[in-house]
Amino acid sequence: MLEQGTVDLLIKMGVGERLKAEGLVHSGIELRFAGRGHRIDFQDLTGGKAITIYAQHEVLKDLNNARVAADGQVFFEVENVSVHDFDGPRPKIRYQRDGTAYELTCDFIAGCDGFHGICRPSIPQGTLTAYEREYPFGWLGILADAPPSSDELIYTYHDRGFALLSMRTPRISRLYLQCRPDEDIDLWSDEKIWQELHTRLASNGWTLTEGRVLQKGITGMRSFVVEPMQYGTLFLAGDSAHIVPPTGAKGLNLAVADVQILARGFQRFYDTGSHDLLDTYSEICLRRVWKVQRFSWWMTSMLHRFPDENPFDRRRQLAELDYVTSSRSAAQTLAENYVGLPME
Repeated sequence: MLEQGTVDLLIKMGVGERLKAEGLVHSGIELRFAGRGHRIDFQDLTGGKAITIYAQHEVLKDLNNARVAADGQVFFEVENVSVHDFDGPRPKIRYQRDGTAYELTCDFIAGCDGFHGICRPSIPQGTLTAYEREYPFGWLGILADAPPSSDELIYTYHDRGFALLSMRTPRISRLYLQCRPDEDIDLWSDEKIWQELHTRLASNGWTLTEGRVLQKGITGMRSFVVEPMQYGTLFLAGDSAHIVPPTGAKGLNLAVADVQILARGFQRFYDTGSHDLLDTYSEICLRRVWKVQRFSWWMTSMLHRFPDENPFDRRRQLAELDYVTSSRSAAQTLAENYVGLPME
């Protein structure tokens, strides 16, 4: 799910032709609870903004193709990658490729290597502060050879747990069920998954379209942030610095925002020699990161059943959903965050 700002940036960069041709533009989502659907109209609530469904691996293809077309170098399947001397002005990246050792001497290193990458762990212990929250549930997700049963995403709160109807293309559906984080996927037959989806997504006059399950798996739910997002000439971006639960669909978009801010800092440095924007990279990024964490936590808390909840909690969640879907101000808050907050 690409925010309006992410789409605008990709088009501005010249890598948006396939995105414009193949992406599915959505001007709203549906919140479904108590068997009834309630539409949140993004365009009406945000002055014409929308979101676009376009697979992350397709974004990667477009970026790689643009890099190759610009005679840039992208090395895949390298080994023994390590970063060095990033506490000074000439950091280095060492790696092996096809059995040969290489060393790159850099001005800066962008640590865009994901949560399990090598950049964050390379920063001296005691320098970073980590903030984490583990959620007591996960998502059982499937990719199905079935046309989506709705033109827009459906977020569902149900007695049996959360469910989400999404899509990959006009012919491929992506659907999710709340489950235990340690759920055994082998205990879920395709028939059982479809039965549970029918139960949780049920609404009068609406039918769920089934199809062959192409892929299924369990995704854990967690929130994670490290501060600061920079150390010397090493800058962390994307999942190497933060993780959000997928309820708000913010992971890729937050990474794009990081890199956009970092790129501005690099441009200022190479144009003027000034480090001022680079020195405030972490501060600027973290303001957005924590706003996105708040939104993702709020969506997750509103829509999921918690194992330790009581009847008061359930009534409170239903009241929250009722308020969001009956108050324009509340719906506008959801819509503004979902389509993407403005860049600083």
